[in-house]
Amino acid sequence: MQNLLSSSLLCKNIEIKIYRTIILPVVLYGCETWSLTSREERRLRVFENRVLRRVFGPKRDEVTGEWRKLHNEVLNDLYCSPNIVGVIKSRMSWAGHVARMRQRRGVYRVLVGKPEGKRPLGRPRGRWEDNIKLDLQDVGCGCMDWMELAQDRDRWRALVNAVMNLRVP
Repeated sequence: MQNLLSSSLLCKNIEIKIYRTIILPVVLYGCETWSLTSREERRLRVFENRVLRRVFGPKRDEVTGEWRKLHNEVLNDLYCSPNIVGVIKSRMSWAGHVARMRQRRGVYRVLVGKPEGKRPLGRPRGRWEDNIKLDLQDVGCGCMDWMELAQDRDRWRALVNAVMNLRVP
């Protein structure tokens, strides 16, 4: 795959289509259910920038004439598509879908269920629901119950759009 993305036989548009249609779906499979930490978000951004650098290749500096790697801002300008972490923010739309499910559905029961048994020692791992609450805090609706907010489709859609439009560092 590395040789394919840096091949001079393919034009950049084809390489970007390969990235969008083959690589991204494989990497992001099931991303709506992930509970991402900041370390994992950073690693995904690094992966995306690495692939895009391979696609766009090095550029010659106009002043010194030396070849150099593209900076992240230049890559984002050339790619002009939502970054990989922004795509994962689509978990908000999945959360609204699950919150509106009937109580008999298995996915809903997993969401509201309480596991039995002992917890391991140490700090609890971040939960998927905690990420939803953090996304809502970024928009300014952190004090509200997200399950109730999701019942109103129009309002929830507006919140999902607001979260998707947030600037991800």
